[in-house]
Amino acid sequence: QVQLVESGGGLVQAGGSLRLSCTASGRFFSINVMGWYRQAPGKQRDMVATITSGGTTNYADSVKGRFTISRDNAKNTVYLQMNSLKPEDTAVYYCFADIISGYGSGYRRSWGQGTQVTVSS
Repeated sequence: QVQLVESGGGLVQAGGSLRLSCTASGRFFSINVMGWYRQAPGKQRDMVATITSGGTTNYADSVKGRFTISRDNAKNTVYLQMNSLKPEDTAVYYCFADIISGYGSGYRRSWGQGTQVTVSS
């Protein structure tokens, strides 16, 4: 069983920064894509940023130039550095990892429990 544990959320003023972390633990062969989604109250869960095991990144247009995703494959950890935060960035942030359980098998997406990010104006 795979577990994703997030940390780093909190309350910050507009223009400030936060860094989220998410570590995968358990028994698995490898991890393909890792990334972050967010969900504001009353809205759907939207992709924020993703990163492949090779380091290829993808960002939502709303965060390009402000957020940076990175990962440490040796630690099974993905990070999200969030700068120039805006009130509209307020949401619960969820990390995910596409877990490959064995050689030649497909992947299964696992999710973290979510961490609250609140940006005050």
